[in-house]
Amino acid sequence: MKPPGPLMIEHRLIERMIKLLTVELDNMTTKTKADTNFIQVAVDFFRTYADRTHHGKEEDILFRELKAKELSNNDRDMMNTLIQEHIWARETVGELLSANKKYIEGSDEAISDVITQLQRLIEFYPKHIEKEDKHFFIPVMEYLSDEQQHNMLKEFWEFDRKMIHEKYKKVVEQAEKNMF
Repeated sequence: MKPPGPLMIEHRLIERMIKLLTVELDNMTTKTKADTNFIQVAVDFFRTYADRTHHGKEEDILFRELKAKELSNNDRDMMNTLIQEHIWARETVGELLSANKKYIEGSDEAISDVITQLQRLIEFYPKHIEKEDKHFFIPVMEYLSDEQQHNMLKEFWEFDRKMIHEKYKKVVEQAEKNMF
């Protein structure tokens, strides 16, 4: 397997979550009521899986290695665009969390903000994923030797192995802050 393989597999799971967001958005528009628990699960998914785990491998490993290479202007511009899109996605998920909290606290107007953020994510991710899968991941492998690609895959697996420990350490730390 080459480094794009695990990243593309992760994209398939993100696409499944986007389908769930679409269902929730449809439910919200017909019922004018949000499933706040589902929204919290979705925010956790995007923060932990899509951003920290998936984008983490892209930014902390793949892009780090590519930054050391003499990329074409096109490839460097694409990588910088992807980085900016990751930042946008983080901010949008944060706005979704904020809108969901306001809705939970009783703000009836917040449902329109929840809807807006869901729409933004639903529109964004398929385009972002297509850009990475079809126009970036495979072409940039030409900058990496077989050995570099093999080492990158090993680093991906190590990154994933540590991720669950990082997540639940943060869960416990937040719980401690809330309790004490």
